[in-house]
Amino acid sequence: MSVLVPFDVDAPAGVEVRTWAGGELPEQHHLDQVQVHVLPYTFDDDSFAAVPRLPRLRILQTLTAGYEHVVAHLPAGVTLCNAGGVHDASTAELAVALALAGQRGIADFVRAQERQEWSHAAYSSLADRRVLILGAGGVGRSVATRLAPFECEVTLVARTARHGVLPVNQLPHLLPHAEVVIVAVPLTDQTRNMVDARFLARLPDDALVVNVSRGAVVDTDALVAETGSRRLRAALDVTDPEPLPPGHPLWSSPGVIISPHVGGNTSAFWPRARRLVEQQLARLAAGQPPLHQVAGPTLGP
Repeated sequence: MSVLVPFDVDAPAGVEVRTWAGGELPEQHHLDQVQVHVLPYTFDDDSFAAVPRLPRLRILQTLTAGYEHVVAHLPAGVTLCNAGGVHDASTAELAVALALAGQRGIADFVRAQERQEWSHAAYSSLADRRVLILGAGGVGRSVATRLAPFECEVTLVARTARHGVLPVNQLPHLLPHAEVVIVAVPLTDQTRNMVDARFLARLPDDALVVNVSRGAVVDTDALVAETGSRRLRAALDVTDPEPLPPGHPLWSSPGVIISPHVGGNTSAFWPRARRLVEQQLARLAAGQPPLHQVAGPTLGP
């Protein structure tokens, strides 16, 4: 089995490894043998340059949890796997950090420090707040685990109900009581603009919306309207559009904190990404199906 990966890995016996992280591709006679391709860790279209030149490709592996940007490049008959679990811890850390920063006024303190101004004020705690996590996948569950010591009331909501998770059809009843909403769903046709004007209007005054999923899950115009009136606040790692262009009203909207889509990009990423790739290769070499299949034909044992 021949694989094309963006970094060195310890591969099992019988697996030939070629590395490519962008730039000039390996010679075509090497690409002709590749059956598994791990995409470079980027959202740039250049990361797909090898895909059309891999005639024997069977599995395309992303290093991102979201995969909506990959589907258009997925050849017929090729199985797509995402980086399930790789980004959970880092993204959950940032979600909690953004929630704390939004509640405790960290952005205000930073601006006051730049002015050398001692600006004492009372802010809302995270303790005793009602927190609704939208999405109960790996990231959503990791956020819930990290919030447990903060003495807040956490409710998980997902597409389907299960133990400890309420269904999305309960949102109209839950949102009026949610003081912090953390969005951690994948971007799909069903979740695009899920957090729209009606969703936001149901939230109580001064609620905080934290988005660590994809920008397009939230209706940007509706969010700008709510934050611009100072009724709601937001802490966003992702935006729509992205990157957020200069002059966009979100930059200056009151009560909004923006980080530049860095949820998963931490020191924890690379060792976890390498472990995932090595685990996938070991499974394939042993005749087992890959983990985290999200599109294309499902591969069985």
